[in-house]
Amino acid sequence: MNVALRLAALPPWASITIVVVIPTVIAMFGPAIARRTVGLERLAANNEVAGFKFAVLGVVYAVLLGFAVIVVWEKFHDAESAVAQEAGTVTTLFRLSGGMDAPAKAIFQERLDAYIHAAIQDDWPAMARGGTSRVVTVAINDLYATALAQRPTDKGAVAVLSAVLTQLDELTQVRRSRLVLAEGSVPGVVWTVLSVGAVVTVGFTFFFGTPSLRAQGLMTALLALTIFMGLLVIMSINGPFTGGVSVSFEPLQLVLDEFGP
Repeated sequence: MNVALRLAALPPWASITIVVVIPTVIAMFGPAIARRTVGLERLAANNEVAGFKFAVLGVVYAVLLGFAVIVVWEKFHDAESAVAQEAGTVTTLFRLSGGMDAPAKAIFQERLDAYIHAAIQDDWPAMARGGTSRVVTVAINDLYATALAQRPTDKGAVAVLSAVLTQLDELTQVRRSRLVLAEGSVPGVVWTVLSVGAVVTVGFTFFFGTPSLRAQGLMTALLALTIFMGLLVIMSINGPFTGGVSVSFEPLQLVLDEFGP
């Protein structure tokens, strides 16, 4: 599990403290340290030139931050859609199993029930850690084995088996999709750019010289708060199945409540 997923897995108060509160407090005292080190007169002399450079820097970083937020939000929505689609596929399989003969129907529904339980109890905790569950893979294999053991003798049974196999393929694909999405959508190099960009953008404000140090410190703190809250949003939903803001297994639970024993 990478650092971002580890931070997202922490309790919300801990994530907020580490990602937002502590960096903002540090940034608030940055102008005072820079003024004591460099001096107000030298800082103020560069305000005009530094202002133009900061405007460009701010726009570049804002675009990058906004783009990252949009990407992770879309991936989070994709994860929600994958779970909803998975629940719909399982529902269809339950209904199609009604076309099997009685012994096969009982075995197939029992194994479908086992798949849902395994997904909820094993896959979700595994995805929260950035991994996968072998138990759920075995449950899918058991479903395939049950379906492929059928030897239909009439056209109706053949059609049912074909539909069941199609839905099992769909189930395999949507599960694979959510496992891939669980790994996060922001590469390490992008996290590096976002982190360094945040430090550079906030740090740039230390080198302005305003008559009121308190006002400058407050403005720097507000800017830092905005930037680090944006990073918190990205971190929180980058792993759709990790942390307090995560995709729930409720759609699968509803199917289990409706069709389970």
